[in-house]
Amino acid sequence: MTEGLLRRGFEPVPGPPPDLQVDFAKDGLDSSFTFVAEDVTGRLVVAGGPWAGAPWPQGMLDAEHGRIGALRCAVVSPEAQIEIKEMMPVWVPGLPRRAKDAEDIARLRAALGERGARPK
Repeated sequence: MTEGLLRRGFEPVPGPPPDLQVDFAKDGLDSSFTFVAEDVTGRLVVAGGPWAGAPWPQGMLDAEHGRIGALRCAVVSPEAQIEIKEMMPVWVPGLPRRAKDAEDIARLRAALGERGARPK
């Protein structure tokens, strides 16, 4: 995956542990790729890093797959993106809330037509 993104002009961005997530940027747009695994029950869990094995939100990968050229991957559903952005500072005490996350949540809710409703 990394090689394909680099060939398409994406630049790596430092961030979380590389066994948890890799981040890239191109033309002012940041893209994050999170690695997931399944536990013995088939539930999606964090694949690596300090939170390996922690469950991801139910239905997280229910959205349509995305593509960059021939590269195809699962996309985190808007509802799960909202939950993750709202809950990360709760799940990881000391993690600061970012203005970007509040802006992303507002954009996602507007796109979903929820305007203030919490995801199920």
